[in-house]
Amino acid sequence: MANGISFSIEARDGKARCGVLATPRGAIRTPAFMPVGTAGTVKAMLPESVAATGADILLGNTYHLMLRPGAERIARLGGLHRFMNWPKPILTDSGGFQVMSLAELRRLSEEGVTFRSHVDGARHHLSPESSMEIQRLLGSDIVMAFDECPALPASRDTIAASMALSMRWARRSRDAFGDRPGHALFGIQQGGLERDLREESAATLRAIGFDGYAIGGLAVGEGQAAMLEMLDHAPGMLPEDRPRYLMGVGKPDDIVGAVLRGVDMFDCVLPSRSGRTGQALTRRGAVNIKNARHAEDPRPLDPDCTCPACRSYSRAYLHHVFKAGEIIASMLLTWHNLHYYQELMAGLRGAIASEGLANFVAGFEAGRAAGDLEPV
Repeated sequence: MANGISFSIEARDGKARCGVLATPRGAIRTPAFMPVGTAGTVKAMLPESVAATGADILLGNTYHLMLRPGAERIARLGGLHRFMNWPKPILTDSGGFQVMSLAELRRLSEEGVTFRSHVDGARHHLSPESSMEIQRLLGSDIVMAFDECPALPASRDTIAASMALSMRWARRSRDAFGDRPGHALFGIQQGGLERDLREESAATLRAIGFDGYAIGGLAVGEGQAAMLEMLDHAPGMLPEDRPRYLMGVGKPDDIVGAVLRGVDMFDCVLPSRSGRTGQALTRRGAVNIKNARHAEDPRPLDPDCTCPACRSYSRAYLHHVFKAGEIIASMLLTWHNLHYYQELMAGLRGAIASEGLANFVAGFEAGRAAGDLEPV
C-alpha cells in the first residue's frame, strides 16, 4: 500500500488472517473492531476510556458531522482527532448510507444525492466529490468511497442498477481523493446477495485500485444465514494483500463467522447502543440488566471480565442505576460491552496466530450455549 499506510498479514488459519494495518497515527491490529463515534463521540464514553478497552481505531459519521457542527468548523478547530481528543486513527464513512436511511425528501441522480437534513430540514447535496472533501476536512485516516446501499430484500434489477451507480461513484471518489500521503481510500463492494454482481463490483474496484476494500450492502435486512453464505465468497473476490472491512457488522457471532471467512475489520453501534438500553453482551450471551432477577444479585455481570463494571459493581447496582435512569448505567454497561468486543478481537487474533482458531470458536460457541449464570 502507498501513502505511508501499509498492511501486513502476520498469520493465517484457514481463510482467517491476523495482521497489522500501519498508519502514521498508529497501528491497527486486525481483525479489528471499530467503536462508532457517530457525532464525534462514542456515546457515554470518554475517549481515554475507549482507548483503555483496547480499541485502535474509531469510526466517525460523515453525514452527522457535516450537518452538525460542520466539517469546515471541525477543520478550523484542528480536525476531528483534535476536536474529539482521539489521537489514534479514525475511519469515516462516506455519508451515503445515512442519507438513504435518515435524511428526508431524498432525490438520487447520477450526480449525487440531494436531501433535507433530519436535524433542521435544511437542503444539502452530497456527491462523491463533496464526500471526499468533507472527509478531507475532517482529517480522517481512512476515507470511504461514496456509494449507494439499497436495503434488502430488493429486486435484482434494483441491486444491479445501484451497484453500477456505486461503481461509477467509486471512480469519481478515487479521482477526487487524489494523492494524500498518510491517508487511505477504501472502495466498497456492492451487489446484494447476487454473487455475479459482487464479482462484477469487485473486478471494477480492483481495476480502479484502492488502499483497502469494504464489503457493503450486507446486514441490511437479509438475515445472518444469507449474509454468511455471501461471505463464503465475497472476501475472496477482493485483493489478498489489502484489508477487508465488513461494514455495519455486528453481533459477536456475526463477527466470528466473518473472521472465519477472511474479513479483517468491523464496526457496529450494537455494543454502545445496547449499553444505553440495559443490555450487557458477555461470553455467555446477552444479559438484560432490567430484569428483576438481578435486583439482589451481588455477582458481577461476568466473573471472568476485567472491565470496571465487572471489577467494581454488582448486577444489583447496575440494575438499580439503570432503573433509576442514572447516567452511570449507560457508562458502565457501554464500557463493559466495548471491553468485551475488544477482548473478543484479541482472542481471535491470538487464536489465528497460534493456529488454534477452531478451538477458540468451539469455546466461544460453548459459552454462548451455556447461557447466563443461574439466578441466586
